[in-house]
Formats: sequence, structure tokens, C-alpha cells
Amino acid sequence: MKTGNHTSVSEFYLLGLSEHQGEQSLLFGIFLVIYLVTVVGNSLIILAIGSDPHLHTPMYFFLFSFSLTDLCLSSTTVPKMLVNIQAHRHTIPYAGCLSQVCFFLWFIGLDVFLLAVMAYDRLVAICHPLHYTTVMSLRCCILLVATSLVLAHSYSLTHTILLAQLSFCQDNIVSHFFCELLPLLKLSCSNTYANQCVLMYWGGALTVLVPLLIITSYARIVATIVRVPSARGKWKAFSTCGSHLSAVCLFYASAIGVYFIPSAADSVGKDRIAAVMYAVVTPMLNPFIYSFRNKDMKCALGRLLSRGALRSP
Repeated sequence: MKTGNHTSVSEFYLLGLSEHQGEQSLLFGIFLVIYLVTVVGNSLIILAIGSDPHLHTPMYFFLFSFSLTDLCLSSTTVPKMLVNIQAHRHTIPYAGCLSQVCFFLWFIGLDVFLLAVMAYDRLVAICHPLHYTTVMSLRCCILLVATSLVLAHSYSLTHTILLAQLSFCQDNIVSHFFCELLPLLKLSCSNTYANQCVLMYWGGALTVLVPLLIITSYARIVATIVRVPSARGKWKAFSTCGSHLSAVCLFYASAIGVYFIPSAADSVGKDRIAAVMYAVVTPMLNPFIYSFRNKDMKCALGRLLSRGALRSP
């Protein structure tokens, strides 16, 4: 790191989840298991959907994209943390830090937009079942995912470009286990007004507007389900939304801890725990949510594992 009042740092020091040396081995073991479960779980869902013709429908196309995004999201932060713990070196180069911010924000944004797209898919399926195949055509599905990709990339690129314009002085210690945007802004010795404005704009879109769209979709879904005459029909209609609703609640319940609690009440420990929840734990749990609550997915996974067992010597 260069010294001086307004010089840029060449690397950042990540404090990690704990500064106690005795806890590093335990953290390494826990997060290695979490990451392996995340990779295996999401990979199985991706392979099952890709290999089973019965799952080549809009709902599972979006789930395929969502699982791939979760896999990439977890891979953006956890491997670097594991390497740092194992190598006893908690530093990351300046360029590597910017890259981590860019990809992390991209996949987080994509997760948010895909959750909204999946809510729209359920809305059309339940409220307009006769027009479902027409409305949710392959072209429409690809367009929705492509739009989500572009919006998420715009969100990520805007923050990364503005972050690259900032100067970082002598303090290069990031009180986090990865390069997260908010701690980096606090470290900068430049004027972060533009960054804060963009953060407020995009933060409002991702944490207010998108959830509002999801809530509106489910309000219409509930209104439609209530009019279903039989209890069995109501349960069947609602069961198709259960997994997605659980994923939405899990994601936003953890994200609220970072973005909705006033800064005066913030604490480093709270930020780390909340980040672990929505960036590490949620991608691990989503495969279980979608497989355990979905009969078609369980059957597809069973067929996939059976084919794998037959091919093995």
C-alpha cells in the first residue's frame, strides 16, 4: 500500500467473519461444507431440468436460470474466503476487489429480477391458465431473462464504474469477509455523494419496487385462489407458488437486515451475518426449497440420479 494523504491502495485487507485465529479452522470447515452443498444442490437442479423433457416449461426454465445465478453468486465470495483462511492471508488486490464487487452486485441483482419474473410466471399460470402457453412462450421467457440480465448488469456496472473513480487513502481494512459496496464506500477519502445517490436509486428499485411487484402479483394470485370452489383446487393452485414464496421470504428477510435498518443502528457483526444469510446460506437452501416442495422436481432428480448410478461401474 502506498502512503500519503490521497494515494490509492494497491490491495485491501479483509477482516473476515472472525479475527480470532482459533476460530479460522472451524469457519473454513463450515463454509467449505456450505459451498459444496450449494454447488452440488444447484448443479443437480440445473442438470435435472436440462436433461428431463418433462421440465422444459417456463417455470423450470426460470428455475434453471435462478439456480445457475445462485451457483455463480456463491462462487463469487466463498472460494476467495476459503483461500484466505487456508493461506492465512486476508488480502485481495484492488482490481480483484472491484471485480468481486461487480460480479457480486450482478448476481444479486439478477436474483432479485428473476424472483420478480418467477412471480409473474405464477401469476399468468394461475390467473390466466388458458392463455399461459401463449403468453409465456419461449420467446417471452428468453426476453424476460435477457432483460433481467441487462438490468442486473447495468446495476452492477454503474456501481463499479463509480467505485473505480474513488480514492482510498491509508485505511484499507474492510470489515467484511468479501469486498462489499457499503464498507468500501465508508473507507473512501473521496466525495461519495454520487455513489450514495445511485445506491439510493438502485436500492429503491431492488428493495422496494421489485418486492412491490411481487406482492402485487401474489395479491392477484390470492384473489384468484379464493374464488376456487374446492379446497383441493385451492391447495393445488397455492402449492405451485409455495417454493417461490419461500425463496422470496428467505432472500428479503436477510437483505432487510442490511438495507432497511438505519445506519445509526448498524453494527459490523450484523452486516456480516446478514451478508452470510443472503449471499451464502440462501443459495444453499434454495435447491432444498424447490426440490422438497416440488413433486416433479423430486421425480426428475430421482431419474437423474438413477441414470448416474446405472452409468457408474
